[in-house]
Amino acid sequence: MMDRDVYVVGVGIHRFGKHDISRRDMAYTAGIDALEDAGLSFRDVGALYTAYIGGNMLDGVTYAKDLGLTGIPVVHVENASATGSSAFRLAVNDVSGGVTDVAMALGFDGQLRGLSTPAAVAPRPTMGSNLLPAAFFAFWAVRRMHDNGTTMETYAKIAAKNWNHARFNKYAERQAQNEITPETVLAAPMIAYPHTAMMACGAGAGAAGAIVATREIAEKLSNGRPLVKVAASQMQSEVYQPGHIFLGAVVGPSESTRITANLAYAEAGLGPKDLSLVHVHDAFPIEELMYYELLGICGDGEGDGLVAEGATTIGGRIPFSTDGGLIGRGHPGGPTGLAQIWDITQQLRGESGQRQVENARIGLAHMMGAGSVCVVHILKREER
Repeated sequence: MMDRDVYVVGVGIHRFGKHDISRRDMAYTAGIDALEDAGLSFRDVGALYTAYIGGNMLDGVTYAKDLGLTGIPVVHVENASATGSSAFRLAVNDVSGGVTDVAMALGFDGQLRGLSTPAAVAPRPTMGSNLLPAAFFAFWAVRRMHDNGTTMETYAKIAAKNWNHARFNKYAERQAQNEITPETVLAAPMIAYPHTAMMACGAGAGAAGAIVATREIAEKLSNGRPLVKVAASQMQSEVYQPGHIFLGAVVGPSESTRITANLAYAEAGLGPKDLSLVHVHDAFPIEELMYYELLGICGDGEGDGLVAEGATTIGGRIPFSTDGGLIGRGHPGGPTGLAQIWDITQQLRGESGQRQVENARIGLAHMMGAGSVCVVHILKREER
């Protein structure tokens, strides 16, 4: 439970994708955009959490100098795919706990490469030292097909949806000129059955940032826009259970998502039916499909029905990955969770253009870190 109410007052982003722009320049662009969106200068920020997976350990403090030399605490956060979400949570905690009235999280990374541990440095032989993340997700997807009768067409529909959402996000890595169909997704090269290349997340570079502040400051900065409250911020690591899977990277125990989401719902005083839109760690369609159920959007085994209904598209009753998600927008690593906050904040303000969810009031952002850490934030629109 938060000691003080916390609000998102500024968000910024640099286009995700495979390009030659330096990580430093991307971080600067996203940081300045967040400050300008908030109507603040870097002198107003009381703490900065930099979020990145690749690069040098000094990059965070070095890039912060481009924003200003103001003497504030600067901390590098690294937590696998949940790096950006973890940095955002730390900024929220600083404001909630009274450490500072304004805090910033800034994520940036170059192209995300394989996350497996090289066999030469692994302490002992593990599955993680020999299998790419795509293979872990493939195991999960095939198991779902065996247990629930899920088809490749269902996975293709989820991927096509996210590619199409990304078409209207100018910051997304994947911007198809024409509408993507499930048939197009299925026709792409197979990388790890049942996943084709178009079902895999984009892995280019990018940057994103978010600034949080007290209600008093948020009201002063609102300039007529709705306030965006951080209604819940929860993080959990995996808990041992019978039949525990120690694969670690990527999949992890599914109950982590269910537990963390329930804690977030309780903190926010609402439930799955209250959500207007959702972002999840959708590196492959199997993840999004499973998270429909683990987040309580539908019952166990009912996710396939949501896909068939079209419920999770923009215009459906509970849109997922409205900016394209990891599959369409991309997944550089450090900025990924902050890009979710960027999109939800814009949605709740009504600033998303062709991607706008009608009457968006509450958004949930979910990220997993190496399958072992789960972070869930709930943002809520407040009218002034």
